[in-house]
Amino acid sequence: MVLAAGLGTRLRPLTFELPKPMVPLLDRPAMAHTVDLLQRHGVERIVANLHYFPDTIRDYFGDELTYVEEAELLGTAGGVRNAKDFFGDESFLVLSGDALTDLDVAALVARHEASGGVATLCVRKVSDTSEYGVVLTDDDGRITGFQEKPDQAEALSDLANCGMYVFSPEIFDYFPDTEFVDWAEDVFPTLLANDVPFHVYEMDEYWNDVGALDELRNGTFDALSGALRLEALPDAGPEAIMVGPGSSLDAASLVEGPLWVGRNVTIGEGVRLQGPLVLGDGVTVGEGAAIKRSIVLPGTEIQAHTILIEAITGSTGIVDSLRPRAETRVPTS
Repeated sequence: MVLAAGLGTRLRPLTFELPKPMVPLLDRPAMAHTVDLLQRHGVERIVANLHYFPDTIRDYFGDELTYVEEAELLGTAGGVRNAKDFFGDESFLVLSGDALTDLDVAALVARHEASGGVATLCVRKVSDTSEYGVVLTDDDGRITGFQEKPDQAEALSDLANCGMYVFSPEIFDYFPDTEFVDWAEDVFPTLLANDVPFHVYEMDEYWNDVGALDELRNGTFDALSGALRLEALPDAGPEAIMVGPGSSLDAASLVEGPLWVGRNVTIGEGVRLQGPLVLGDGVTVGEGAAIKRSIVLPGTEIQAHTILIEAITGSTGIVDSLRPRAETRVPTS
């Protein structure tokens, strides 16, 4: 199951017109990379829950997925229970549609089968526990407790919950009798209270929850450098320059990777491009413009002699910038 019902408030203004899983990441929406990952690992049946701009997701994926729609949000676990009939009597995998990962799905499933528990949670070691829910375990990886975003001095673990799970069908026996259900607030505490075994899969693979604009930027740049391995980006690397069909960099005066240029991108004379940098499909960059460490979303027109540094920009102007606005001169149309 791919979770795709959230509102994506921390990704605004991008999510004023798009559901969070459909925010562009290079050549396709973020959720499409998740679907690619699952299919590459042999997953043939995928269901997605929908709520916010549901037709945007349904129109993109069509019959490739099955859909369950939520008139009102049902919570991180309630949305999964709403798709219970899809799973039948099989164990099932749950991922967020906006999570960027190159998770070894087969290794996760093998860990779940070997542990014999009712659930297996993906965890990863983090340096700053205050940003995550952390998971406490015994020496065998059985879960013994949780802490929600503890300060570093108070953290009893450095294993962050990545929000990617495998569940046995018995998991639904531990749900409260309410429509809205949350894994962290409702289900996992019930498992602990009833001494039900569930375990962790400690992953070394890449993981980034694209919940905010800075995480979108970091995840995109990691994909360019090859730190995040994507099926759609086999030529990624620290110095890689990737140019899509209908695009050319011949008119540019400076090109430094890593750089990804989408389809039908127009580059004016004397443009300077310094990576990590993404120019989405249909972007136009006017003559003499200079763009560095930025993401230019599909369909954006960058006017001549614009200077754009460390920003995310779209057709309506700057979406996010790491620099004070006074230092970034960005006329766009």
